[in-house]
Amino acid sequence: MPEPDTTAKTSTLTIQLPESLKKNIEALAAQEGYPVNQFLASAAGEKLAVMLTMDYLKHEAAAGRREGFERYLAAVPAAAPSEADRLD
Repeated sequence: MPEPDTTAKTSTLTIQLPESLKKNIEALAAQEGYPVNQFLASAAGEKLAVMLTMDYLKHEAAAGRREGFERYLAAVPAAAPSEADRLD
């Protein structure tokens, strides 16, 4: 887990969690050697990165053109798959 950025502005957020989830978070954070707030901030950052990446990929896919795809495929050499890529 990355070290916290102590120069960044922070704010407080109060959330309600099921007790079982809270206990699991506390246990996992302790197991990894991190304070709960750092563990949750990292988890939230990871989730945000995934969601922003998905939004970006959806945007790129929507902007894609069939002609570009066909041009890309045409540039791929017509060769048998390598032994490692075979499904049989």
